[in-house]
Amino acid sequence: MCLEGNVVPIRCNLSTLMGKNRYKIQDVCEKTGLARGTVSNLYHDKMQRIDYDTLEKLCKLFDCQANSILEFYLEDEE
Repeated sequence: MCLEGNVVPIRCNLSTLMGKNRYKIQDVCEKTGLARGTVSNLYHDKMQRIDYDTLEKLCKLFDCQANSILEFYLEDEE
């Protein structure tokens, strides 16, 4: 993901969590109340920012910690 020409070293693992739970984007929207565009951007790892409220809803849905959804990585780990 790029932000103002810089690579942001954060990955979103929502698609992996959804796959493990066999959730579709629509399922996540219905269970969390999040907008489809929000969930879709996170699923495709195209987000530029995430609200604490959004992160909280996803953590509750998947019964996990924030670091299960967002992952920091060093550029040389790609």
